[in-house]
Amino acid sequence: MRRVVTGFEFPISNFHDRSTGRAVFAATVFLAGVFLFCQPVQADPSKYPQFAQQKLPANITPVFVSVDQLAKEITGGGKPLILDVRSSEEYREVHISGAVSSPLSEFSAHFKDIPKDRPVVLY
Repeated sequence: MRRVVTGFEFPISNFHDRSTGRAVFAATVFLAGVFLFCQPVQADPSKYPQFAQQKLPANITPVFVSVDQLAKEITGGGKPLILDVRSSEEYREVHISGAVSSPLSEFSAHFKDIPKDRPVVLY
């Protein structure tokens, strides 16, 4: 099908192509599934029972950030100190680029070295 509008001719059939419609529908269903069924991964306290029920000191108030917020902070020029508090084995498997390994079992020894003049992210 072709339509003529003020002397210009353009094809309409390309916009109603069935394969394009199917591809758009499939992509929409896929993205909806990703957003609906992907849940954030939670830490497993059974891996670290000695730390699971500890209380924070009264003068420390944690602020929880998402990966997206951290990425935005870094790309915006922020320089947070990123501490990976998982075991050394887990750190060797995979870690955030630029993160420093400081396992919870050794954390108290490094606590005094944490800078007070910049954000600190623990994961």
